[in-house]
Amino acid sequence: MNTPGLNHFLILSALLFCIGIYGLLTRRNLIAMLMSVEIILNAGALNFVAFHHFRHGGEPGGVVFPLFIIAVAAAEAAVVLAILIALYRHKKDLDVETSDTLKH
Repeated sequence: MNTPGLNHFLILSALLFCIGIYGLLTRRNLIAMLMSVEIILNAGALNFVAFHHFRHGGEPGGVVFPLFIIAVAAAEAAVVLAILIALYRHKKDLDVETSDTLKH
């Protein structure tokens, strides 16, 4: 059975990135936009892991940076969700078009 090569992982990462960009450009809900940004960050982390695996083999050192990306993304998601909860309590809506509270 054929094992997936670097090209397979790069195609998967590009597909995830495009899905994230599509979601970011087409969604009006702020939570859906946050999920799209998380998909984009995961596509970048997948690239790091794939390049390290095919360049350095089984060494565990190359997965440190993707773990850092995931940790920062989790912290960013927590902060953004806290802001979105406050925005929802204030305006009762999470639509991008009507959310101009942070502008003033």
